[in-house]
Amino acid sequence: MTERSDLAVRLGRAAALSLVAGTVGGAAVLAGQAIAARSRRYAQPELSLALRATVGRAGAPPLRLVLLGDSSALGVGVERFEETVGGQLAHLLAEGPTGRRVHLSSVGVSGSRSTDLATQVARALLGERPDVAVILIGSNDATALARPTDAAAYLGSAVRRLRQAHVEVVVGTCPDLGAVRAVAAPLRQVLGWSGRRIARAQTAAVLDAGGTVVDLGTETGPVFRADAGTLCHDGYHPSADGYRVWAHALLPVVQAAATVASRHH
Repeated sequence: MTERSDLAVRLGRAAALSLVAGTVGGAAVLAGQAIAARSRRYAQPELSLALRATVGRAGAPPLRLVLLGDSSALGVGVERFEETVGGQLAHLLAEGPTGRRVHLSSVGVSGSRSTDLATQVARALLGERPDVAVILIGSNDATALARPTDAAAYLGSAVRRLRQAHVEVVVGTCPDLGAVRAVAAPLRQVLGWSGRRIARAQTAAVLDAGGTVVDLGTETGPVFRADAGTLCHDGYHPSADGYRVWAHALLPVVQAAATVASRHH
């Protein structure tokens, strides 16, 4: 199933939450908005985006960084590697005061939910062990109205496996889906509510598994709500500016994780 059709199905399920609207008329509004959302053209993965790249000066301390998760881990919505969240994060790490030579890879798959992380973890641990893993997941769980405890359990299991392999883990929790412009109110509010529930459960599971958390919804949601330019043409996936906002939010925690990882070498 393509991400476009999968997203439409998940938005349709969200519309079925007529209890949020409280009336039959409200349910009809939600259903109509889901149909409108289904007709939109959503950004697709750019096959030209490099899944592996090295950023930084030769001779700088190396850092093996791997991204796991959904379309955001790949950079869906932009056309150049430098515009993806991974590319921007790698450049920030390379240019910072503790300049690193970042060996970046991504095993993320567009449309992924937390149940898909087990396979991604196995791929991430093939070959040379990464120093830091950044996981960006939760949006698809939220739009599918998955049970937060179930989604968080799968995420916690992934974090635990990576930590057992001595990989530092940073999780960017479900972003603020109330900021998307691909759907209108009240369906947008339903998605925002679902996303916040997922993010809260994610935070508890990740900390329990030994990872660290960046609350993307709280830290970056207000920026996305205020600036339409943080989303790409589909009004759902981030733009280059949106991914930059995320990269800056992730940076301090990833830097700290990289410092811890370097002590283990």
